[in-house]
Amino acid sequence: MKYHQSAAQVFVPDSAPEPEAFSRVTHLGIGAHQDDLEFMAFHGILNCYHSKTEWFGGITCTDGGGSPRSGPYAEMSDEEMKRVRIQEQNDAAQVGHFAAMWQLAHPSREIKDPANDALAEELEALLQICRPKVVYTHNLADKHDTHIAVTLAAIQAMRSLPESDRPEKVLGCEVWRGLDWMNDSEKVVLDVSAHENLAMALNGVFDSQIAGGKRYDLATLGRRRANATFFESHATDEADQLSFAVDLTPLVQDPSLDPIEFTTDAIRRFSEDVKDRIAKFLP
Repeated sequence: MKYHQSAAQVFVPDSAPEPEAFSRVTHLGIGAHQDDLEFMAFHGILNCYHSKTEWFGGITCTDGGGSPRSGPYAEMSDEEMKRVRIQEQNDAAQVGHFAAMWQLAHPSREIKDPANDALAEELEALLQICRPKVVYTHNLADKHDTHIAVTLAAIQAMRSLPESDRPEKVLGCEVWRGLDWMNDSEKVVLDVSAHENLAMALNGVFDSQIAGGKRYDLATLGRRRANATFFESHATDEADQLSFAVDLTPLVQDPSLDPIEFTTDAIRRFSEDVKDRIAKFLP
């Protein structure tokens, strides 16, 4: 595998030979930044954690540069911060028993350049190697530009694969915007109640961000608990923690679908639901 960035690396936590490690991946997370996988794709990590047949693989697309920093990290240079974030992500892969962890080290500005196909080409090559059944990535209603750019590159990569090699399921997950607004019938509901200790351990690895002033660890678990509690108003909770996702599989299966229309149609259906509920009670 030839990487576009000289700083790109792959880490195999159990030291298996790379061809073996790559081919065993069944669930693949494609995230923009170090820590995105643990926040948005915990469902995949959890399902593979004690399995003998299923393995989670992670891809982090950016180099970790430009991260906010304070406290013990306040005086670090961008290069020093990159090294810290890369190590944190590898530590999380070790804790989560990942099959493999790729860090592609693209600068965010290059990923956000619509004319730059380097990331999509790289993702296509990795997908051909792994052939995962399930892919987790960012949702297209996220409010972080780099997240959107990564998702579009991932969709482009999966569309480029032969139809028989495309993942069975592609999920757009919550990070920089929740998906509680979606109509319930359209949500992919992911039960992530089990092994909260594992979730806490994974989230807590990213000390540079937590100590740097953002309690992502608490916020992520809080969102999952809120999703579970507020999902159903007329029944007791069947799960302690839920994550929501958008089913992006149609965008991969049918390259003629427009990602903008696909996403705004869901927003329009939500808007219609709100209008209908209000209208029922107007004289």
